[in-house]
Order: sequence, then C-alpha cells, then structure tokens
Amino acid sequence: MSEESRANYSIELPKKIVEEIENVAKERRLNKEQKVKLEEEVKKSYEMSSFEPGEAIGIIAAQSISEPATQMTMRTYHFAGSVGIKIIYGLPRLMEIFDAKRAPEIPVMTIFLKKQFNSKENAAKIAGEIFEKKIKNILKRVSINLSDKAIEIELMDMKRAGKLANIIKEQLKAVKTSVRTKDIVVSIAGDVDVKELEKIKEKIVAMHIDGIEGISNAVVRREGEEWIINTIGSNLKRIMAIEEVDENRTITNDIHETASVLGIEAARNSIMEEAIKTMQEQGLDVDIRHVMLVGDLMTFTGEIKSIGRYGVAGTKSSILARAAFEETIKHLVKASIRNESDSFQGIFENVMIGQVIPSGTGMFDVVSRFERVGEK
Repeated sequence: MSEESRANYSIELPKKIVEEIENVAKERRLNKEQKVKLEEEVKKSYEMSSFEPGEAIGIIAAQSISEPATQMTMRTYHFAGSVGIKIIYGLPRLMEIFDAKRAPEIPVMTIFLKKQFNSKENAAKIAGEIFEKKIKNILKRVSINLSDKAIEIELMDMKRAGKLANIIKEQLKAVKTSVRTKDIVVSIAGDVDVKELEKIKEKIVAMHIDGIEGISNAVVRREGEEWIINTIGSNLKRIMAIEEVDENRTITNDIHETASVLGIEAARNSIMEEAIKTMQEQGLDVDIRHVMLVGDLMTFTGEIKSIGRYGVAGTKSSILARAAFEETIKHLVKASIRNESDSFQGIFENVMIGQVIPSGTGMFDVVSRFERVGEK
C-alpha cells in the first residue's frame, strides 16, 4: 500500500481490541490525551501487522525463516549460568521445534520464585528438594549372590535401610526384602537365571526414591535481582505445584508438556518463543510475524502438528501439493483409491501444471463489457 493510499485509509479496530484498550486505559487510569495516544499506537501496530489482499504470506514466512536457517551451525551448546547447564541450540533444536518431537533431546526448565521466596537460600533449598534421587545415588555396593538367588545392597547410610527395603518391596511385588547389619537383601522366589537377576538389579539401582522424577540436575543462578533455578529434565506439573514457585513465569522447553499442562495456546507461545530464541542465539533476525504464522499453523486444530509429512504438509487438501512434498507415489495411489479430486485452490498445484496461481492479481477474473456501435 502506498503512503498516499495509507493516508486516506482509516483503520477500524476489531471490537475485541477496542475493549482491550478500554480495559488498559481504566487499569492505568489514563486521561483522554493518553488514551488517544495509546489508541494511535495500537492502530499503527495493527496496520503494520496487516497484509495486502492476495499476498502469499505462507510462502513469504517459509522463505523468511528457511533462508536465514541455512546460515545456522549444525550444533551449538549454550551454557546457562556460570555452573553450566548445557542446552542444545542451532539447527537441530530448530528441527526439534518444527518437527514437534515428542520429547526434546535435552529438556530444560527455567524456574522463577515468588517475590516473598526470592532468596539464595530458598532457591538452593528448592533445587535440592526437586533434584531426582535414585538408589544408585546412595549406594556403596551392590552385588548378586548366585547361591541364594539374591541381590545384596550396601548403602552409604544404613539408617535409611528400612525405608528403602519397603520401597523396593512395593515396586517389585515378586521379591522379599530383609535388612541386615551391613546390607539389604532382596530375595527372588522361584527359578531365575543370572540374566534375570541382572535385570532386577538394574531396576533396583534405577529406582526413584526422592525429589521429582525427570529432574536430573538443578542449578541456582542470579539474574539481576532474582534467583532462578535452571534444570536438566522437565516435570512442569509437579514443579508448578510447589508453593514457592511462580507458576505464571516458570517455563519448560518441552512443547508437548506445555500443551498438556497449560493448554494449546501456551504451546503456541512456546513454539514461537523457542524458535525465536534459537535463531537469535545464532545472531539471526527474523520477524516474529513469520514465526507466529508457523505457530498458528502447527496448533490451530487444538493439537500440536509437525510441519512435515505426518503433520501440516501431509494433511493439505490438495493431492498434488501432498505429493510434491514427500512420498509422491503413496499420495497419488491413495487419492486414486479414494476417488479424490483436486480443486486447484492453492499455489503449489497450480505451479505444477502451469496455471496462474490464485494469489496477487491471479485471485481475480476481469470481466469487461464493451458497448456496441450505436448503443447508448
């Protein structure tokens, strides 16, 4: 849109945005002049977010994200805090986000504390409590007694032996436990060979006894006036139930976990935040509107879908658009069996057969009517 046409173009904000302006004006107790200024700023922002009719925003967004992504390093490690929790960034992380992987390679959380609990001592206490502890962390020795078909466990502190014996008995129903002076004996009834004893030993060693499952490391660091806990591992639901934790700001990089705990809108925001953060780590400046479009596309059905063949690209209505992406023969054969037809409403399929794309001026058909000679 030209500057001249913009000057003659009066923007009418949607009702929802107008109501939001009214609410903000009341909360901030703005006078008439301040309210008008706020309205003008919102209108300007709204206009900047708009696009021309027929503009191929999907193609522009794809190009705007993909071209800078070609400059990204294959794998970059970022160390959060001076102690150094290693987080993967770079192209693999971007692929994790847009492929909507069920679990990130390195799940991490950033835990914020409420103002009244914001101190080094409280942060260190919470970090110690949430850190997952397994039997292997308190072991001194573990061995297999083949003659008695038993596993003998010696702890660093035998005062916890009784409690630990009960945990083992609860989790492994077909065993008997007894506490001796120096160790715990786990007896297995029936005929068992060495392999089975070894498997049972591994299960016992990996048993969870304290802390929050999934949190394998927790580091306290200071950021400005705040004390923050960074973790390796994620368990958002359990963490947000802790009284001292600020549930409004605590986040995880696991998009699916965010969706299950906080809902699909929160997952959309997580996709956007994680993608922008990953690209900014590499010094790439991509307009957030392109990433917002991708986030919307991945979540608009109410579930998180990947961009690839099993997600957004694989569910396009056009047969040729699906076939052009991946697994060409599969899509064509399925379409022929189902008696599907292609309506050629998109860009890809029209380019493939050499037709004018339904975008820009190609969106419209011009019909002219000429007057005949002598006709008024």
